[in-house]
Formats: sequence, C-alpha cells, structure tokens
Amino acid sequence: MKVKPVLLLVFLFFVFNDFSFSLPRFALRLNDKCVDCHFNPTGGMIRNDDGWNFGKFVMSMISPRQDEFSMTPKIGDNITLGFDYRTQFLYSSEKSKYDFQQMTGSIYTNIGLASNINVLARYDFINYIWEAYGVLHVLPNNGYLKVGSFQPYFGIRLDDHTAYTRGGDFTTLFSNGASPGLIYNPLYTEVGVETGLYISDWAFFTASLGAGGNYATTDPEYHRYPFTNKPTVTTRLELTPHIGKVGLLMGGSFASVKYPVSANIYGFFAGFGSQRYSVMGEFDMSKDLFATDQKSNFVMAEASYTIILGLDAVVRYDRLDPNTAVDKDELQRVIFGFEFFPYSFIELRPQYRLMIEEPSINNDSFVLQFHFWY
Repeated sequence: MKVKPVLLLVFLFFVFNDFSFSLPRFALRLNDKCVDCHFNPTGGMIRNDDGWNFGKFVMSMISPRQDEFSMTPKIGDNITLGFDYRTQFLYSSEKSKYDFQQMTGSIYTNIGLASNINVLARYDFINYIWEAYGVLHVLPNNGYLKVGSFQPYFGIRLDDHTAYTRGGDFTTLFSNGASPGLIYNPLYTEVGVETGLYISDWAFFTASLGAGGNYATTDPEYHRYPFTNKPTVTTRLELTPHIGKVGLLMGGSFASVKYPVSANIYGFFAGFGSQRYSVMGEFDMSKDLFATDQKSNFVMAEASYTIILGLDAVVRYDRLDPNTAVDKDELQRVIFGFEFFPYSFIELRPQYRLMIEEPSINNDSFVLQFHFWY
C-alpha cells in the first residue's frame, strides 16, 4: 500500500506520543533484567521461578487458583521443564489466499548442577534446531561464562523474528536467496563461548566468540563452517538506568559474522517504559551481508500500551534499505496489533501488516498467531 512519507511521519508522531517510547517490554516496565525471569542471562528459552510465576499470575486476565489446580514446571528439586509453541493463520491480500503456518515448537529443560551452575537445552521439533549450553556464574557480581551452542546477544531480542532487525520474513527473499533481515532469527545459533559482566546495577556487557556459525534450515545437509581462523565475534553493551518509575534502555551492539559470507554489523538501541507502556527502537547497519561491498540499514520502532490486564495494544514500524547506494529499494511496513492473554500461558496475537512501497502494491496481510508456553 502506498502512503505519503509526510503522513507516515505524522502517524508515527501521534503513535509515539500516545504510547511513549519502549524496549524489551516487561523488563523495561518493571526495571528488571533478563536474568530476573530466565535461566539464560540474556533472556529467552526456559523461565526461572520468577518468570514462570509472572506468566501464571501477572500477565493474564484469568489465572488458575493453586488450591483448585496445582501447577509446577519442576520435575525435581533441580530440574525444570518448559515449552513454547506458536502457530498462526495468515491471509495475504496479494495472493487472495490464506494459510496455516507452523512457527515454532520448542521443548526446554534446565538442570541445576549447583547454585551457580546451570545446563540449559532447547529442541525445536518443527524447525529441527537445538541449543545446549552451560552457564557458570563464577565471575564477580554474578557475572557468567556460557559455553555450548547458543544464539549470540545482539540488539533487542524481539520474539517476532519477522522484524527486519531479527531475521526478516522468510516468505520474501532477495534475488540472491537471502531473507530480508539480519541473521538473528530463532534458527540461528553458534557454537562457542560467551561472557557476561554486570558492570553495575544498570550496566551489562556481553561478548562471545563462535566457531563459524550454524544457520539452521530444514535442509539436513547444512553444516557449520569449521576450522576457521576468523571466529564470529559479537559484543553488546546495555545501560538500564531508571528515573523514578520510568525505566530507560540504551546501548549498542557489534558483530563480525561468518555465516557463510563475512559481514560486519553495527547496531544502536534505546527506549523507555513504565508500568503500563513501553517504547523501543533499534537501528542497525551492515556491510557485505547481502552482497560484497553493499551497505544496508535496518530500523525497528515499537510502542505498546496495556489497555487492561491481559490486553496490550502494540504498533511496530519496520524498515529495511538493502542497498544504501540505490534509491527506492526500501521495504517498509507498519504493524498494528494486540497481544491478548486470556488465561495463564495462553496468548492470541492478531496483527494487520500494512506494507509501504512505491509504486503501491496490494500486498498487506492479516495474521492471527496462537501462542502456548509453560
């Protein structure tokens, strides 16, 4: 759909004035860190006791009473299980057709070997990808070492991998077969080591080295790229101060990836949020990601507001310029939607995706995603 640039700027101005600016949403609103809700210090995968209780009692409109229906993610004093399953209904106005798509189906486990040592594993039985690593909190101020197969920490880790700052939309490919987005979708992992340092209560630095990269697909013939003398390097600095009840987020990321082409990626992010709202934004630049000596830019901005308990309104703007030396090749869209949590560990996510390009094309879409987790 064609939208005048001036109208788009006006639209974003009112959206951001209404919702204010946000970032990793729940952490921003609560002035928390990823490790407060996840065994993985950089967030994602299986949730710890606080994260599980947050999903059961805090997020949803209705929660089961413990005395009526007892629930626990633990199968022992030191073993925790969890899962994530996402599927969606998609209607494409361009094709005038609909589809039901499998997104992800992951089983998680965490085994505590000691009070400061955890072993985590994930297997996605839909995408045939796994992660497994140990986290050792053996550095000062609860800093850690992570060793194994994991996704490096870059930018804002949205749970929607179709954002151009994550992995892009796999239904759209460039002429070279690449997906229009960065590499950090749920299928991408590296084998290596990561360290995380809490410099203060509001400064968190991570750095990782990976032996090449695994870019998982359903093709059983894919392999990582071993025996390299140029390891993949990823670093990230996150600052999370707060002013009263308003949480702030700012920072930057850098990655030198080999996945199978060599590319450098630079990123910056910022946001703020409070109890009912959050807003976040990310800007990334890459060189050689889609083609040699080709520079690309990626933009994401998201605003959310809690209407009532269990119902959030979310608006996101995505923009990708695959080649900064070429005019009018940008991909842009605005996504309007809701995130509805009617019951503990159940989410419905309706979205309308408004595409913006010149000349205008009838290629908008509607998505209704179903999400179950534990």
